[in-house]
Amino acid sequence: MTVRRLLTLPLLGLLLAGCGIRATEVPTDFGAAPSRVPCSLAGPDVSAQSAHGVPVQVFLLCRASLATVDRTVRVPDGTPDVRRRVIVAQGLLDQLAASPSAAERAAGYGTHVPGGLRVSGPGPKDPEDTLRLSTVPGRLSSYALAQIVCTLSDSAAAEGDGAVVLGGPGAAAPRRYECTDDVRTDPGSTPPPSSDVTGG
Repeated sequence: MTVRRLLTLPLLGLLLAGCGIRATEVPTDFGAAPSRVPCSLAGPDVSAQSAHGVPVQVFLLCRASLATVDRTVRVPDGTPDVRRRVIVAQGLLDQLAASPSAAERAAGYGTHVPGGLRVSGPGPKDPEDTLRLSTVPGRLSSYALAQIVCTLSDSAAAEGDGAVVLGGPGAAAPRRYECTDDVRTDPGSTPPPSSDVTGG
């Protein structure tokens, strides 16, 4: 009798499976499935638009990686190129430090760039494409430095070759920082590589 009952149990399980009934002892309602396309906005973010200004892109953080969003930076007409670079760079830093819009936050965007960061042009012995920050670049978090380097190196504030020359407020020589694929993918553990530059 016992043997017959043991043989009947597997058959009963097969019949239940065939009817579409799955026996389970754990809850199956885990909520909405995670998005397969993170860091994408549903439509144009009006709050990030401006009626006047130069279209630019800045790198924000999303899912621990860098992702671009559209912004604008105002530059007065007739601004000399040297001054224009600094104005664009300052505008980009301000955009990076600003809180993402509600739509961007909902999509998972954030920033680690501190507010109040200032930028100026090259010192007397610096290369002409140098940008000096009010904070030593090495004192910024890996995330913040990656955001700044990738944003500036991809803008009119740099030479457009995937790198930017940055220095701090002191007399220390500036360094050339690069925005690489590894930095964009994992800025938390891959700081922007840097190298020495020659004077101007």
